[in-house]
Amino acid sequence: MPELMRLDAGHAPAVLAFELANRTYFAASVPDRGDDFFDRFTDRFDALLAEQEAGICAFHVLVAEDGSVLGRFNLMDIEDHTAHLGYRVARHVAGQGVATATVRDLCRLAASRHALRTLRAAAAHENAASQRVLTNAGFVPVGPAAPTDLGGKRGTWYERDLAPGPF
Repeated sequence: MPELMRLDAGHAPAVLAFELANRTYFAASVPDRGDDFFDRFTDRFDALLAEQEAGICAFHVLVAEDGSVLGRFNLMDIEDHTAHLGYRVARHVAGQGVATATVRDLCRLAASRHALRTLRAAAAHENAASQRVLTNAGFVPVGPAAPTDLGGKRGTWYERDLAPGPF
């Protein structure tokens, strides 16, 4: 059974493999990370760990039993009990409810471990799968997302209140 884990240095090879294996798939719905991301992966990964250590972000990976990464689920720009949610799942598990279930798990962690009260996420109008994940995980649309929020695409901001209650 896959396990949602806090990102650590030991995950670097599996995260790189995940990003490389799914690069074309991701680029169909979100902006491509670009060659520089892969050329400087170690530096970028170390910077993420430093942001996490500083409490600015909390990065998570969904790890399969074989140690491969099935998805990345991130809480970014943590401030005033609010954070932005970002996520991506591997093509071979897309459409199986993995993203929705893991976003729900992350909502619980965000409230209990990080004392967050609100999560926000943006989804491009063309990204129907992400819109479904957010809606099915209890997020509601709260307004337009500008192209600067979504790598040049228009979309919608979604928000979820993490007040105590059923998840």
